[in-house]
Amino acid sequence: MHRLLLLEDEPDLQEELADFLRARCWQVLAASTIAEAEALSGQAAMAVCDVMLPDGSGFDFAARLRARSAGCGIVMLTARGATQDVVAGLQGGADHYLVKPVNLLQLDATLQALSRRVGLANWRLERASRGLCAPGLPPFELSAGEWSLLEVLAAAGGEPVSRRAIVEAQGHGWLDYDQRRLDTQISRLRQRWREHAGGELPLKTVHGAGYALTVSVALG
Repeated sequence: MHRLLLLEDEPDLQEELADFLRARCWQVLAASTIAEAEALSGQAAMAVCDVMLPDGSGFDFAARLRARSAGCGIVMLTARGATQDVVAGLQGGADHYLVKPVNLLQLDATLQALSRRVGLANWRLERASRGLCAPGLPPFELSAGEWSLLEVLAAAGGEPVSRRAIVEAQGHGWLDYDQRRLDTQISRLRQRWREHAGGELPLKTVHGAGYALTVSVALG
């Protein structure tokens, strides 16, 4: 499961950014100092970093983070927008450089694009809230049966899962189960997702084999 490190020392802005990013299905690890960020950086696959911090330069932290983790996605988010600052940030290891005040949707879109480039799963099943998180959308609440269905599909990593395996994952016996119930469940799930997201759920029917997800979904 991937996490996003947010290094921002201004409390109100940190709270605003963290709340927005969590609502967009990012798992945020918030830090106010470089020392705090260093302690959390090993848990994060991506980072959003301010530059002017109470215990040092965000440029230096980003450079150290890049040296330790070549695959980490790094976005600088700072009020310093001069050309030499942008060049310093990008040459020091950042993938993107955004200048405050930033449009929050632009920040999210930048992170989504970067996560695709570094090969992270953008979809996630959140166990605690029993929700499905997708890029750029609020969490989608699942019933217990829907959770079990998507959990077994996510664990298969895109390979087809048989109808029997899905039914048994939900705690039902295969021999006495009315298979029309599964058809109805999947149809309703797809319809609810259309209403939530305005598009199709990445769940395909594999004739003769069962069902499969067409995106990677992390289990949280």
